[in-house]
Amino acid sequence: MADDLMKLYSARILELAADIPHLGRLDRPQASVRKRSPLCGSTVTVDLTMQDGRVTRLGQDVKACALGQAAAAVAGAAIPGCTRAQIERARDELRAMLRDAGPVPAAPFDGFEVLLPARDFRNRHASILLAIEAAAEAAAQAEAAPAQ
Repeated sequence: MADDLMKLYSARILELAADIPHLGRLDRPQASVRKRSPLCGSTVTVDLTMQDGRVTRLGQDVKACALGQAAAAVAGAAIPGCTRAQIERARDELRAMLRDAGPVPAAPFDGFEVLLPARDFRNRHASILLAIEAAAEAAAQAEAAPAQ
């Protein structure tokens, strides 16, 4: 078990965790969503703005384990320019990849492949899903918000 856990924290996951794109909060976002994993206490806050149905600005405040940070890095690199539907599809595909041994999410979210070893660690799934779940909820809020 300890050996499996060591494999889970691969060099690539640790690299991603150390270099999260769009780190920091936005001034005047259209939407802001904070998600917390009750099991481990990890939190991710996603701020974003949208224009013409696509994410134009993204900010992330990530206080999570290395897996949650790596997932936020993959999401942060892929989300700008995406539609709400693309983000929601990525969320659903990531959830299925982890819980149901589904395929890796489609591009531009295929970087989540690095988290395939986490399938066997169900107690880590909530932390991994925080960033993409927060982004999907924020995109829905931003679309519903009146234009500024």
